[in-house]
Amino acid sequence: MGKLVSQIFVTLDGVYQAPGGQEEDRREGFEQGGWVVAYDDEDFGRFVDEVFDGVGAFLLGRRTYDIFAGYWPKVTDPANPVATKLNALPKYVVSAGLTDPEWSGTTVLQGDLAKEVTALKERTDGELQVHGSGVLLRSLLDLGLVDTLHLITFPVVLGAGRRLFREGATPTAFRHTGGRITSTGVSIQSYDLAGAPRYGTFELPETP
Repeated sequence: MGKLVSQIFVTLDGVYQAPGGQEEDRREGFEQGGWVVAYDDEDFGRFVDEVFDGVGAFLLGRRTYDIFAGYWPKVTDPANPVATKLNALPKYVVSAGLTDPEWSGTTVLQGDLAKEVTALKERTDGELQVHGSGVLLRSLLDLGLVDTLHLITFPVVLGAGRRLFREGATPTAFRHTGGRITSTGVSIQSYDLAGAPRYGTFELPETP
């Protein structure tokens, strides 16, 4: 059985919208797309290569899928590990409106999300990876279906844009499993889900 592993880029104030380009996602008038580009370096590239080494299939939300489908099929260099895996491996996109995807190897999921994703994990050899796809990721976290979360935090505050964890998110505890800081200050931290949070109260010291 495979693991469901998520990779998502966020700012210090939790924004995940349009990390890779100014035209990726202008919903709600967002004009600050492309905030990841300035922080690209060899450390970040090594992490990306490591992630794609373990992938068996991809699970994407509709918007991320459209962004990927508009770019990666055009990258045909066999030495590019990202393009090679994305173009060759199975891709599953959660969408109520997509019926005839043109990107080879794509299957549209329209049924019960919990059942569909559980079945995918059971038959995937390797990691079932979610890249970006913030809305989908929140749903998967709420359902307890994510095994590992790679949270990649960039040292920038935007003050606007769609945020990953919003009011009403399901309370969830995580266990830190590893991390690193790139030369440009990007924090790459890995967490496994650890169930519900535990609560307590710090006792006041006794008065002498």
